[in-house]
Amino acid sequence: MRNAGAILGVLLLILVLWYLGTIWLNAAWVYDQAARAGTEVGWRDLVFGTMAQERPVLPPPHQVLGELWQGVTSYAVTSKKSLVYHGYVTLTATFWGFVLGTGLGIVMAMGIVRSRTLDLGLMPWAIISQTVPIVAIAPMIVVLSNSLGLGDQLGVSNRLVSKTIIAAYLSYFPVLVGMIKGLRSPDPMQLDLLHTYGASVGQGFAKLRLPASVPYLFASLKVGIAASLVGAIVGELPTGAVEGLGARMLVGSQFGSPVMVWAALFAAAILAGVLILVVRAIESVVLQGMGVRS
Repeated sequence: MRNAGAILGVLLLILVLWYLGTIWLNAAWVYDQAARAGTEVGWRDLVFGTMAQERPVLPPPHQVLGELWQGVTSYAVTSKKSLVYHGYVTLTATFWGFVLGTGLGIVMAMGIVRSRTLDLGLMPWAIISQTVPIVAIAPMIVVLSNSLGLGDQLGVSNRLVSKTIIAAYLSYFPVLVGMIKGLRSPDPMQLDLLHTYGASVGQGFAKLRLPASVPYLFASLKVGIAASLVGAIVGELPTGAVEGLGARMLVGSQFGSPVMVWAALFAAAILAGVLILVVRAIESVVLQGMGVRS
């Protein structure tokens, strides 16, 4: 109950600050309209005038929630106006990017832990790769994947391939770091004990290092799935996409509809929350299967 009260208190504070920000940022339009009409603006007129603008600087929460509800419930899920449809398009790229990034991160982590040469050779480049702004590298990935025709070779759209690569680019690094930490977490005495028993390197990984890395892996997967979603959305921006939550934000920005942009943003946040809950549920099942008490 105490945690629930704290969460509700923070949520209430955010709503209050949001509404105050809405009044402040949208007030200029109300005063401009009053000046044109030659009327004065009272406090009541100011509040109501900032809450229902067609193109507000900052949409109020009820406007955003109304647009979100309409986008989810008012159209068929196959409609290009449905946020469910756009969410599914983004989810597809997010999933495949997450799978690719997770696999790459795990393989690299195992190689780095196993080989000192790979540690010195790969880890610095992995760190450097994360210093490159994704908005700068995304157009390059799109152009390269289109020129190579990767989508045609795989039997899918080039747009999906480029979004998948960008999502994997953002998601592999948290998995890499988490897995390295997990694989190196066993106590040296445990490693010496396995060595005493004559265990091979592969047996050491299978019996000790990999099981010890599971909690670290799932902690990094929660970060990786969110990063993959961000990558998929960013990947939709430079491709001229007309489908996906990122494309929905871009269309809203181009047509001067902040409410549409904010609704798509909230849809992306909800999708990220759902994905993290799915990863957490899988983690609970896996850890219980391993006999770990939560």
